[in-house]
Amino acid sequence: MRVRRGFDSYETASAMRTLILLRHAHAQPASAEQSDIDRALSAEGLAEAEAAGRWLAEQRLIPDRVLCSPARRTRETLEAVLRSVGYVEQRLVDGIYEASPGDLISLLLEEDAQAERLMVVGHNPGLERLAALLHSGQSGDYRGMPPGSVVVLHLGEMGIEPAGAKLAAFWWP
Repeated sequence: MRVRRGFDSYETASAMRTLILLRHAHAQPASAEQSDIDRALSAEGLAEAEAAGRWLAEQRLIPDRVLCSPARRTRETLEAVLRSVGYVEQRLVDGIYEASPGDLISLLLEEDAQAERLMVVGHNPGLERLAALLHSGQSGDYRGMPPGSVVVLHLGEMGIEPAGAKLAAFWWP
C-alpha cells in the first residue's frame, strides 16, 4: 500500500497498525439556548467532511473500526466521510468529547487489539496533542489540526506509546 506523505511524496507502508485521527469539520456557532455538544456542521464543514472522506478513499485508508465523540458535529463529520469510504464498524464514545491526550491514550489501549486500522473522530486540543505525543513524545509539540483535517500515524512495535508512531500523512481541506 502506498501512503501519501506530505503533498507530493509517497512511501510504502509496512505491516504496522495505523491510527487515523479525524478532527470534526467546521461547525455552526452555538445559539444562546444550545449546548456545545449539539452544534451542527456548517455548510463549509459538510464540504470539508466530504473532502476528507474522498481523500481517505483515494488513499485507501479505510478504517476497520471508528470511535467517535457523541457531539453532533463529530457524528455529522463521520456520516459524510462514510459516504465515501463505505460502512465500517463504529461506536460513539463519551470519553472522546473534551478528552486530554492521556484520556485518548487510555481509550486507545482498550481498543488496541480490536482493529488494525482504527480511526478516532474528535476534537482539539485533544487530537492534535495526542498526535504530537505519539509522534514526538511531547504533547505540547503540536502544530495544529484545522477543522476537517486527518492525521495518519503508523504505530511501531511499541504500539501506543509516546514517540512510538511515525507520521505517515497530514491532510486538511
